[in-house]
Amino acid sequence: MSRMGWKTNGLAYTVMKSERGLRGGIHWKDNMIAYAFLGPALLVLTMFLVIPAIMAVYYAFTDYYLLTPDMRKFVGLNNFFNLFKDPIFLKSLLNTLKFVVCVIPLQVGAALGMALLLNKQRRANTFFKVAYFSPVVMSLVVISVLWLYLLNPNEGIINNALRYIGISAQPFLTSPKQAIFTIVVVSAWQGAGFQMLIFLAGLQNIPMDVYEAAQMDGMNKWHRFIYITLPLLKPTSVFIFITTLIGAFKLLVQPMVMTQGGPMNSTMTVVYYIYQTGFTDRMVGYASSMALLFGTIIGIVTVAQRKLVKEDDD
Repeated sequence: MSRMGWKTNGLAYTVMKSERGLRGGIHWKDNMIAYAFLGPALLVLTMFLVIPAIMAVYYAFTDYYLLTPDMRKFVGLNNFFNLFKDPIFLKSLLNTLKFVVCVIPLQVGAALGMALLLNKQRRANTFFKVAYFSPVVMSLVVISVLWLYLLNPNEGIINNALRYIGISAQPFLTSPKQAIFTIVVVSAWQGAGFQMLIFLAGLQNIPMDVYEAAQMDGMNKWHRFIYITLPLLKPTSVFIFITTLIGAFKLLVQPMVMTQGGPMNSTMTVVYYIYQTGFTDRMVGYASSMALLFGTIIGIVTVAQRKLVKEDDD
């Protein structure tokens, strides 16, 4: 190779090396800027989520009592064995499952119905969007107290309306048979507005050409809903189902404010029982074992649901 060729190759190599160094420097600077922005959030998540989760796993295998932290001992699986002998925990687990099974179809169905109504162009759509979504942004404590007044057996508006049409006043929150279902209705009313907006976004992303073609083929509204709307809403429905499922398992505020877990533990949920055990009774080790077991159950249910949906897609 001639001397000119060596110079040319050397120059090209130098240029490529400098470009790589420049790109590497730019990428390094970009990464540093990204980490600088992520740093505060990662720090907060580590302090208030990662470290407490690791500590909860450790405490689940100890007899940690909050007032005597230096006397805690490793007890192995004793806390978990005691859970399955604890009638209140078993009752709270049953109440939580009952709430989840009842609230998901009611809340998701109400959200889909409202989204279908708002999907059509009407003058009052903005008003109804605000009206349906307003309970979502309100505090759960405020909503629970509001419903306590509405459901009051003696002076509540709902029972007065029932008396007016000839139906006797209902105990609602003071009845072991009605209390959990009353909380189901209140929770579905409060949360349906959020799922409604997501459903509405999914409906508006469906091309109108599909509906027009189906109408030209002679399909009525019901068939268009079954064979076009529901299949095209499936990704949105899966997201809503999973988020609603996880949110339903975390039920806490409504029974805490409205019934305090009663009557006769009929509205005691797992999360509320964990709160009472850990902060009221100060049995942190036992509460941590409940949290670990319950978190595992939620994880298994979520993964199983995702696999079922994926197999259905295949």
